[in-house]
Amino acid sequence: MSAFKWPNDARLAVSLVVNVEEGAEENILDGDRGPEPVDEFQVALGKPIRNYGNETNYQYGIKAAAPRVLKLLQQSKIKATFTSAAVALERAPQIAKQIMADGHEVCAHGYRWTAQHRFDETAEREFISKAVESITKTTGKRPDGWLARYLITGNTRKLLIEQGFTYHMDDYSDDVPFWDASGEKPIVVVPYALDTNDMKMWMAPAYTPDQWLKYITDTFDELYAESADSPKMMSVGVHLRIIGRPGRFGQLRTFIEHAKSKPGVWFATRKEIADTFAAQVKAIEIGIGGP
Repeated sequence: MSAFKWPNDARLAVSLVVNVEEGAEENILDGDRGPEPVDEFQVALGKPIRNYGNETNYQYGIKAAAPRVLKLLQQSKIKATFTSAAVALERAPQIAKQIMADGHEVCAHGYRWTAQHRFDETAEREFISKAVESITKTTGKRPDGWLARYLITGNTRKLLIEQGFTYHMDDYSDDVPFWDASGEKPIVVVPYALDTNDMKMWMAPAYTPDQWLKYITDTFDELYAESADSPKMMSVGVHLRIIGRPGRFGQLRTFIEHAKSKPGVWFATRKEIADTFAAQVKAIEIGIGGP
């Protein structure tokens, strides 16, 4: 692969990804089969009834956590990518307004926070199109990137290319961006990471905030050491309703302070990473795409 560099001779790009899903999760009020099964207590209800308690658990992400996270980013003078389910931003326009005012990026995280992999090609195309239309209307800018709710289809990347996306996040295969061509045009893949994601503290209750902090700090330190030889990228994925709780929030602040203390660290949005890579490594040079 052709060589590339981060701006200002940075060696490690740190990509902070803030997932905004609250208000777009499964709910019978939106025609879903049942309430959202993913919650702090791991209680999956088998009946089509409302889970009022979990609804308020998600609301915490918007009401209390979002201002906390946005304030930290302001104080730290860093930009993040907010992977947002379109309906979540529709229902919290004040959060969308603040995200854009602070210069962050909004990446599409589906129209609803739902199982995209169940769709046939026609339904998935419509799902992607609705997300683009909604986010563009809410934020004033169309999204450049896409992250699904974990599972995608064999058509996803082709449909994203078809609808003008410039990068895709549903990949966990590397610590640097790369080109992929599943359709008529190439698209940059900016890999994500599950191991450094705060969702682990929901899915494994015994996994403490201090353990999460140690893991992401160890990850940073290893990638930082490796980046002395070639540019690297680190993803840190967080969720408003998870990391925004007071007992976890300090760990995010501590990590940011640690990363900022090292020279040559670039906190960047996903779009900035994708654009920087694409400007230096041309798809045509590595045998994909056309002029």
